[in-house]
Amino acid sequence: MLRLCLAILTVLPAALAAQPARTPSHCIAIADAAPGLEYIQKAAWNDPLPADTVRLSYIAHASFLLQTQGGLTAVTDYTGFIGTVPLIPDVVTMNHAHETHWTSAPDPAIPHVLPGWGDFGVGVEHHLDLGEMLVRNVSTDIRSRWGGTEDNGNSIFVFEVAGLCIGHLGHLHHVPNDAQFAALGRLDVVMAPVDGGNTMPLPEMIGVLKRLKSSLVIPMHWFSVYALDEFLSGIAGEFDVVRTEESSMEISLRTLPSRPTVLTLMPRYLIE
Repeated sequence: MLRLCLAILTVLPAALAAQPARTPSHCIAIADAAPGLEYIQKAAWNDPLPADTVRLSYIAHASFLLQTQGGLTAVTDYTGFIGTVPLIPDVVTMNHAHETHWTSAPDPAIPHVLPGWGDFGVGVEHHLDLGEMLVRNVSTDIRSRWGGTEDNGNSIFVFEVAGLCIGHLGHLHHVPNDAQFAALGRLDVVMAPVDGGNTMPLPEMIGVLKRLKSSLVIPMHWFSVYALDEFLSGIAGEFDVVRTEESSMEISLRTLPSRPTVLTLMPRYLIE
């Protein structure tokens, strides 16, 4: 059964003491990377992390693993399978526009399961403070599978960690309104669905990304290389584009690109 976290969640002081203090982000971090600084670092998903650094690993479809230097782990749009590793994430987030973004039976050992929806049309509010990482959400609407609209049926999840604001747009179906943009704040890194149809038309998604003004955009939720190429061609005039075949990267405030950049990661399940 899903554990709906409808109130502010806290962890025991003893657990907080075991984690490094969170570097405040306020969602207004500014990139200060020197031109040409290498910000892609090859590393295995379970290698140690430097201080004030986050590792992002693209698992599949819309699922990413976020890892902190202090050992916290979070998986976005969790489906119940991340690979063959015996990893129990500290936090999983889910959206329910389609079954490829959630599971009705998350592992009961996962401490914090955060669905991006609540009662139909009502939505949900999350504010999970784990010390080193803060996880919060901003509700948006989705097209209902039965026709019409489910108000507040999707969540954009924001992870504030290592001075960064990292956003995952989930199964976004519309351009956020002014209040939703304001609630998001400045996202330094954003994972954006770029399928061009199941979520939003590409011109609208590109418009959202231009308004967010994130330093780093990681495309997700693309169903073919052709679809990915179409998105990259459409946004190339506004953002630098860096193609990689890597599935993970390490990022910090110091290593954010100095110009807004789209960087491709290739999905890969976690293996030993």
